Amino acid sequence: MDLSKIKMVVTDMDGTLLNSNHEVSDGFFELFEELKKRNILFVAASGRQYNSIIDKLHPIKDDIIVIAENGGFAMKQKTEILATPLDRQHVGEILKTLNEIPNIHPVLCGKHKAYLTGKSTKFAEKLSEYYTEFKILDSLNDFDSEVIKIAIYHFESSEQFIYPFVKQFENRLKVKVSGENWLDISNMNAHKGYALDKLMKSYNLKSDEVIVFGDYNNDLEMLALSDYGFAMDNAHPNVKKVAKYRTLSNDENGVEHILKLLIK
Repeated sequence: MDLSKIKMVVTDMDGTLLNSNHEVSDGFFELFEELKKRNILFVAASGRQYNSIIDKLHPIKDDIIVIAENGGFAMKQKTEILATPLDRQHVGEILKTLNEIPNIHPVLCGKHKAYLTGKSTKFAEKLSEYYTEFKILDSLNDFDSEVIKIAIYHFESSEQFIYPFVKQFENRLKVKVSGENWLDISNMNAHKGYALDKLMKSYNLKSDEVIVFGDYNNDLEMLALSDYGFAMDNAHPNVKKVAKYRTLSNDENGVEHILKLLIK
C-alpha cells in the first residue's frame, strides 16, 4: 500500500471519524495539522447537517471542505460548491408515503436548517446531535421552501421498518439506509460519490491520490472512487465488500491509525 501520492483525505463522520460518543479525538486535530503542512486537502463527508459538521470540526472549519446531507450540499468556507435539491413534486409524493408508515420521524433538510413536527420530544432530543439548527412545524406538508434531503428516523431499525415502504422511489430518487436508525431520500445525484467526483475533477485528482474512509451504505459511492477506500472494522457488510482496505473501528481511532501511516 503506497500512500505517497495522496493529496486528499475524505472521511465520513458518524461511525467513522467520530467515536460512539460522537466525539472527534484530540489526536485527529494534531494529525490534521500534519496533513495541512503537506498540502493534503481534508474533506468531511456526512449525512449530517452542514452546521453540525462544522460544530464537530470547529477548530479547523476554515481549512476544510464539507460535504453535508449525504452529498446534497457542499461548501468550502463560505463558498457553496454544490446544492442538489429535491423536486417539489417528489417531496409531496414522499411525504404522502411517509404518512402511512408507523413510528417514524421525518425531517425536511434545508441547506442550513432542518424542519420537523413536534410529535416526539424524545426524537427532538435525538435530532439535536445531528442537526444543530432546526425548527418545529405544525405540518411538514405546508413547507414550501427548498429541500435538499428528507431524513427519516426509526428508533429500532431503518432498514427493517422504513426501507420496505420507500424502496419504490429507487428508480427516480436516491434512497439510502445511512445508519442503523436513519434512512435518507434525495435527488438521484445527491450522494457522497457525486459530490466527491465533482471535487476530484475540480482539483484534477486521480483515484490513487484520494483516500476515503466510511462505515455505512451512504459511503459506498465515494469509497468506489478511490484506490484507497477503507472500511471501518465496525462497518456494514456492504461497505466491507466495496472498500479495498480495512482499518480499526471508530472507537479504536481507525481513521487516525491510517493517517499516521500516510504522514510517515
